[in-house]
This record gives sequence, C-alpha cells and structure tokens, in this order.
Amino acid sequence: MSKTILVVDDSASVRQVVGIALRGAGYTVIEGIDGSDALKKLTGQKVHLIISDVNMPNMDGITFVTEVKKLPAYKFTPVIMLTTESQETKKQAGQAAGAKAWVVKPFQPAQMLAAVSKLILP
Repeated sequence: MSKTILVVDDSASVRQVVGIALRGAGYTVIEGIDGSDALKKLTGQKVHLIISDVNMPNMDGITFVTEVKKLPAYKFTPVIMLTTESQETKKQAGQAAGAKAWVVKPFQPAQMLAAVSKLILP
C-alpha cells in the first residue's frame, strides 16, 4: 500500500517537482497551496509525512505545523520543511513547532527523497 504525503507550497512549480519525485518513488501525493488550504485537506485520512514550505501567504509553514500538531490524528506525523530559508532562527522556530527535517531550496530530488525515506513511518 502506498504511503501518502501532503506537499504544501505556494509555488505550483515546486509542488510539481516535489510531486513528480514522490510519485516516481511510489508515494501518493496530496497538494496544498498554503497552510490554511493544507489544513482543510487534513480530514482524518492517514498522512504519513508532510512536506511544507515556510514562506507562504494566508498561513506560513511554521504556523501550519503548529496547527497540525494540535490535531490528534496528525500529532505524530513527521514534517519536513522545504524552504529557501537557511537562517538558524527560522530552523529553530521550525523545530520548536515540530518539524523533523529542514531541506533548503534549491534541492536535489534525491536529497529530498532520502529525507523522506528516513522519516516516513512504516
């Protein structure tokens, strides 16, 4: 059975690149265009991993992760932040919110898939 990954990014091209890499590796992908859109898509179904951008309109990635961690069904879902931000303070805020990994754009799909396979729960 394929694992489901929620990809949240306001850039359609990033969602496309990430989606192609993940689908190519056999994952099912749900897409969110920002934090508030992505929260609406978390309707209780099993999501094995979340990949989220940090800087997005409506709801940024760190707020999104904070909100996700309040939902009992997703409290333990691992989160990878995929972002242009490499500042330590942002990383610390992401980790404090519950992000498990930080991948800086531009990224290599292989690098992202390695992070995914390490974090995805069996």
